[in-house]
This record gives sequence, C-alpha cells and structure tokens, in this order.
Amino acid sequence: MSALSLRLPNSLHKKLSDLARHKGVSINQLVNSAVAEKMATLLTVEYLQERASRGARKKFEAILATVPDRQPEVMDRLPNQRQKRSGRKRTPFNLKALGAERTLQRVLARTWLNCKILHI
Repeated sequence: MSALSLRLPNSLHKKLSDLARHKGVSINQLVNSAVAEKMATLLTVEYLQERASRGARKKFEAILATVPDRQPEVMDRLPNQRQKRSGRKRTPFNLKALGAERTLQRVLARTWLNCKILHI
C-alpha cells in the first residue's frame, strides 16, 4: 500500500469525520470506498463509450426486429397494466401493452442513436 497526503478544506474534513463516525468506519476506509466508487463510475462511462463506438445501427435494428409482437408476461407488465385475478376471461392480448412495447422499441432505438451521436 502507499500513502497519500491529501489537503481538504476544514469544513469538508469535519463532514468527512462526522460521516465516518456515523457509519462506524475510519476516515481512511470512507475515503478508500469513495475513491473506488468514483473510479468505478468513471471507468464504466469509458467502457460504455468504447462499446457504443463499436455499435452498428443495422445490427441493433435486426435484434429489435426479433422481439415478438405479444403481450409481456404478467409480472413484466407496468403496474397499471396488470390485471387483477378474477373469474372473468382475459383477452388474448392487450393493445395498449402492444403499443407500449413498440414505443419502448422506438425509445431504445433513439437512446442508442443519441449515444452514438454524443459518443457515449
């Protein structure tokens, strides 16, 4: 392990000390954890940017085209689309859910495109 000398404003050092005491850890442990979390975030962004740069719109659309046009399983539906169990017969598909699936496909496609444009 190596040592690192760190200059902090007094106010930040006090808050750091209070938080470490509240969490029951040392300041060193809290700083180590915070630095590791920040590095993981930055490295994840770099990883996603690199993956997006390898993306191909045609391949993405081909994968989306394989999604079946059917209603999602009950537990995969949005809460307001779930039907309560009752004695009544259910319809074989829900047009609103089908529309939501297609909307989701369009949102995913736009998100992918925005990531490509922004190089994210």
